[in-house]
Amino acid sequence: MSERWAYLNGEFVPESAAGISIADRGLIMGATVTEMTRTFAQQPFRLKAHLARLYRSLRFLQVDPGLTPAELQARTLELLHRNVASGEAGMEYGVIHFVTPGPLAYYADLDPATVRPTVCIHMFPLRWHPYERFFREGVHLVTPSTRHVPPQCLDPKMKYRSRMHFFLADREARLADPHAIALLLDLDGNLTETSGANFLLVRDGAIETPPTRNTLAGVSRDTVFELAGELDIPVRERDLQPHDAVNADEAFLSTTPYCLAPVTRFNGVPIGDGRPGPVLARLLMAWSERVGLDIVAQITGGDVTAADWLGR
Repeated sequence: MSERWAYLNGEFVPESAAGISIADRGLIMGATVTEMTRTFAQQPFRLKAHLARLYRSLRFLQVDPGLTPAELQARTLELLHRNVASGEAGMEYGVIHFVTPGPLAYYADLDPATVRPTVCIHMFPLRWHPYERFFREGVHLVTPSTRHVPPQCLDPKMKYRSRMHFFLADREARLADPHAIALLLDLDGNLTETSGANFLLVRDGAIETPPTRNTLAGVSRDTVFELAGELDIPVRERDLQPHDAVNADEAFLSTTPYCLAPVTRFNGVPIGDGRPGPVLARLLMAWSERVGLDIVAQITGGDVTAADWLGR
C-alpha cells in the first residue's frame, strides 16, 4: 500500500510531509477546533453535519479558514478518493479535520499580518480491535475526581482539542480498572461525557441524556435522536447524576468510530442485568439498516450482532 495523502494549507501532500510549525498555536495554546467523520463502505457518513459544526466552532473562535464549507467538503472527498484508490480493499476510514489560528507570530518571528490559519485534513484506517471488548463485555465507566471544564470557561458546543482534563480523567479511571473509561462529572455532580463519546441511559423505555449545556452536541447523538423518533422511543434531555446511572435499565455511548456501544458497569456496579439491552439493540439495528451493513458484526467479525440482545 502506498503512503496516504493529507491536505494541508491548500495542498495535497504525502502524509509524512504534512508537518506544522512548532510555533503553531494549536501546539502552544491548544487552540484547535476539530472534527472526525467515519466512512461506511468507504463513503463519509454525515460529513455535512460534521463540517457545519466545524464552521460553527470556527465562527466562535473567530478564525476564517479561507475556504467555504462546500470547498472544504470538495477537498475532503478528493482526499478520500485518493486514499481509497491506493488503500486496502474494503477499508473504512476516520477522516480528521482540524484548524488552528496558525503560528504565534512572536515565537515564529513573523509579521502578525502574514499569519494564516493552519487547515488540515487527514485520514487513518479504522481498526476494530480497540472496540471489540465493548461489544463482547460492555464498557465500564468510572467517575474520576477530575471534573469537566465548566461551560462558563469553554463552551462545550465547540469541539476543541484542549483536552488535558480528559487525559487526566482517563488516567485516573484506569487506576480502578485498566479497561475503564472516564465519565466526567461537572462541578455540581451531574454526569457529562467521556473524552470521546456522549452518554445516554434508558429508564422505563425512554432514553435520557445530559443536556448540551455541559456536553458536546454529538453528531452521533443527533443520529440516536433521529432513530429513536423513527422507533417511537421517547428521548429526554435532563441533568443526570450517578444515582441515575446505577439505577438505569440500560446505558450506552454514542460516538463516531463505533456509533453506539453498551455500558454494562458504572463504578463497578452492573447496569440493569449487566448485559446490553433491547433499546440499544433496536437503535443499532436501525442504524445498520441506514448505512447498509451490520455495525456490530463489522466490529466483532460477525460472531456478535445487535439482534443477539433483543428480548432481554
